[in-house]
Amino acid sequence: MYAVIKTGGKQYKVVAGEKLKIEQIPADVGMEITLDQVLAVGIGETIQFGQPLVVGATVTATVLSQGRHDKVKIFKMRRRKHYQKRQGHRQDYTEVLIGTINSALQAAA
Repeated sequence: MYAVIKTGGKQYKVVAGEKLKIEQIPADVGMEITLDQVLAVGIGETIQFGQPLVVGATVTATVLSQGRHDKVKIFKMRRRKHYQKRQGHRQDYTEVLIGTINSALQAAA
């Protein structure tokens, strides 16, 4: 069983027991969170799509850690103009362990 969830402006295909790094969520380590923006749920060949969300579908996850990704270096330059600009960025993330996927499709199967 899998689900397509939306969090932090991005979409992820998740399966129970999977580790995932998502945009930072204000939650403590060890806390269980519920992701309720489920766009699709699938069991084998059967897929249920939402319009835009699947009604009654949720995904529970446990927060494993909070952290920051590796630095991304940005370098801008205009040739022959003596212009150079260096910049760096580190994006915050929350690492979660996907627990259970609940939906009406699962109850029907």
